[in-house]
Amino acid sequence: MNIFPAIDLYDKKAVRLYKGDYAQMTVYSEDPVSVARDFERQGAKYIHVVDLEGAKNGAPAHLDVVERIANETGLFMETGGGVRDLATVEAYLSRGARRVILGTSAVTDEVFLKAALDKYGEKIAVGADIADGKIAIRGWREKSDYSADEFLSKMQGLGVKTIICTDISKDGAMRGANLALYKEIGEKYAMDVVASGGVSTLDDVKALAQMGAYGAIIGKAYYIGAIDLAKAIEVAK
Repeated sequence: MNIFPAIDLYDKKAVRLYKGDYAQMTVYSEDPVSVARDFERQGAKYIHVVDLEGAKNGAPAHLDVVERIANETGLFMETGGGVRDLATVEAYLSRGARRVILGTSAVTDEVFLKAALDKYGEKIAVGADIADGKIAIRGWREKSDYSADEFLSKMQGLGVKTIICTDISKDGAMRGANLALYKEIGEKYAMDVVASGGVSTLDDVKALAQMGAYGAIIGKAYYIGAIDLAKAIEVAK
């Protein structure tokens, strides 16, 4: 299993939200690029970067930061936030991102999603952000009409390779990952599943690895010192 330490960007800073609430934001670093370099020093090969302003407003606000992370590390970067058209996908990829995450647009704009998959294939991942069994959109501030199962079935049918699945109720709460959810999704679908939200301990990492998850995102647990990144990477192997 691959470990994806996470950087959420807002106002050029590395921040974390509590359950996706922009009013409950903690700033962890004024220099996100140095955080990425620290990840790499501790053995990370991957990184998960989200532009929270982009997710909120529908247009990326941190392309310069993405480019610096790509230029100053050798990390495989997946990134998203505000990806609403092919020009934005190309902007991320041209600045060094290796995989671009479609969130709201994957739910609301099937024509764009199909076009992105046709053009970029496995370089496109889709975020499945789940709140009360429904797929959430627009920075998690709204719920779509899709149930998680309906949406995941549709994504698999369209040929999506990688799903980044977040249980919003667990995100930033430090109460453990929803292991039952990820086990069910892993058994039901053939897509690579990256588990996000509530990965709080090495036991969470170990359990996800044992059930065959493709990846796990570690956010707040790293920033508050609850998970040693180097140890998590070893456990994931």
